[in-house]
Amino acid sequence: MKIAFSHAGLTHYGGILFFNEFSRMLQLRRFLTRHLRYPRRNHDYQLSQMILSLVYPIILGLDRLETASLLRSNGTFQYLTGLPTYPTPQSLRRFLLQAAPDFREQLHRVNDYLLQHFIHRPDHRSRLILDLDSTVVTVFGHQEGAAVGYNPRYRGKRSYDPLLCLEANSSFLWDVELRRGDAGTWAGSEELLACCFHSTPSDIRELRVRADAGFGYGPVLEMLEARLAQYAVVARMTRSLKYALKGLRYEQMNPRWEIAEFEHHPHDWSQARRCIVARRRIAETDPEPTLFTLERYAYRAWHTNLPLTPAGVWHFYDGRAGMEPRIRELREDYALRKIPTRAFAANALYLEVVRLAYNLVTAFQRTCLPEEWQSLTLSKLRSRLFWLP
Repeated sequence: MKIAFSHAGLTHYGGILFFNEFSRMLQLRRFLTRHLRYPRRNHDYQLSQMILSLVYPIILGLDRLETASLLRSNGTFQYLTGLPTYPTPQSLRRFLLQAAPDFREQLHRVNDYLLQHFIHRPDHRSRLILDLDSTVVTVFGHQEGAAVGYNPRYRGKRSYDPLLCLEANSSFLWDVELRRGDAGTWAGSEELLACCFHSTPSDIRELRVRADAGFGYGPVLEMLEARLAQYAVVARMTRSLKYALKGLRYEQMNPRWEIAEFEHHPHDWSQARRCIVARRRIAETDPEPTLFTLERYAYRAWHTNLPLTPAGVWHFYDGRAGMEPRIRELREDYALRKIPTRAFAANALYLEVVRLAYNLVTAFQRTCLPEEWQSLTLSKLRSRLFWLP
């Protein structure tokens, strides 16, 4: 027996109605119309409709502009979302390519405004924990700004190297900055931090930051200190730090690790900073270590101004591990890996669209769904809610 559903009023994406109702309660379209300017002639779609026409496919798993054309023949989806029709892939790509240079900044400010609203829902927050990292986005074409750089999976391939900032407790994508694939280790870090600080609500009393060694440079630490942020940043294994490792007095922290602290003052820093160092002896049966090694010891080190014990700093920093699955979700579920154009500026604009989609879904989960659904990845949310069997 064959069972088929062929009624014209059915759609595989009927669950998007719940998300659309959330957007309607936010008055999202009115908000986008009020805060965005994009002069166009002979346009068939309002500006807010074009933005949402880029957002909806990301949420539904249609991760390429060409794939999103499936929604053009889905009248029920258009009815549920209030779209008169659905733009062609050419129209969406042209929208990205022809945007004025300042349009990305406009959308960036819109994302910031929404974050300042979302962060205090459902409960008011007084502290933020910002986690900083970068991720390699390999390209398989001739995209502007893509270059050969650090790429552990596809060695020798061209890529982008965007910087990301996520708020640890809420999982909001606080900021994002597209970079060339051959960007210097900390290139753009100061600009990213400045944007993160600017978008932090004024009633946040405590700001903490965690970052890997790519951010462990003097100017970055000075910015954090000027903002009175408390931080734990992985220390770069410079010559002066390596020289100090063997002369420290280590205390046993647990059966495997010893820990110590000292004031580290490289010659190019204006002041000394507290440095926490942990080490463990490498057993002959251990696999090849990924940490820095010296005389049969593997080392970890952080620069910090946190008012915590050395072990407390370690445990606080290890909370940053929660960022890895979020980055993986951005890459796999939110089309971060699907570069839509060959133009760097258009791709940077699309990255802001990805940020908008990610934060809208996160806010929807936090405010509208039961607690056990709030940590679901987008792929699971699609199969349980947005996609209908």
